[in-house]
Amino acid sequence: MAMYVVTGGAGFIGSHLVEELVGRGERVRVVDNFSTGKRENLAHLSGVELLEGDLAHFDVAKRGVEGADFVLHQAAIPSVPRSVRDPLTSHRANVEATLKLLVAARDAGVRRVVYAGSSSAYGNTPTLPKREDMPTHPLSPYALQKLVGEQYAVMFTDLYDLETVTIRYFNVYGPRQDPSSPYSGVISLFIRALLSRRRPTIYGDGEQTRDFTYVANVVDGVLRACEAPAARGQVINVATAERISLNRLFEVLRSHIGADGVEPIYADPRAGDVRDSQADLSLARQLLAYSPLVDLEEGLRRTIAWARSAPSMQE
Repeated sequence: MAMYVVTGGAGFIGSHLVEELVGRGERVRVVDNFSTGKRENLAHLSGVELLEGDLAHFDVAKRGVEGADFVLHQAAIPSVPRSVRDPLTSHRANVEATLKLLVAARDAGVRRVVYAGSSSAYGNTPTLPKREDMPTHPLSPYALQKLVGEQYAVMFTDLYDLETVTIRYFNVYGPRQDPSSPYSGVISLFIRALLSRRRPTIYGDGEQTRDFTYVANVVDGVLRACEAPAARGQVINVATAERISLNRLFEVLRSHIGADGVEPIYADPRAGDVRDSQADLSLARQLLAYSPLVDLEEGLRRTIAWARSAPSMQE
């Protein structure tokens, strides 16, 4: 069995990675400071080692990666608007902690670090779909911070021979995504509002589009990246290669939930938000043999089914 360290493993995406690894019989250590992660996300799993601490402290990073074969670095403050409001705190979590983790992984002889990148790095480049060789144009502190993290990862491969892979996520959603914050993912916010027949807010005209990616697809892509030889030092999109407007997404969710008559509230666009996003998956297919396991329709169905009984989704 290999030893996997999942930073941010009590969070939304991290806990799904932990769940899959435990199911495969791997050894797993979670490093989390519980600033956004939740202990209940791991409560149903046994045999998981837990290190509670802040990776921006180098001693925590060193203890976290000790004896690790693979490090899946999910820990972050993953919010564009929060980074606009508080760039210093976001920088500490998203850049300083990442650099300290990479140094610790290098010194510990970790086999490979898989870093959670973000499609926000592309910004508002007009070309769709987004390819990894396109120029980046981050529009928010969060986008810039995630881009700096992936550039550090590539540099550590080139300079220190630490194997890294960056997986650029595109609007991940699914069970255990926390809707309790105004910075939460839009699908969890829409579902929670519609289950309570409350009007959710759409920022802008709602015609902006996103490549919404069910969490199982991300888990599959990340774990493929651990072992794929040709992925070393690469930045790779993982998504569905489809896009939908927020207005259409709202209509689909309203229909599935049976909340006829509920209409959204439109507010001014948020600073730092991109207009359109859609992934090109050619590199993921080539290097990871990746293709989406769950499409949007099925992913929404699974997420709604979970939400109907999840305490966090009730108001």
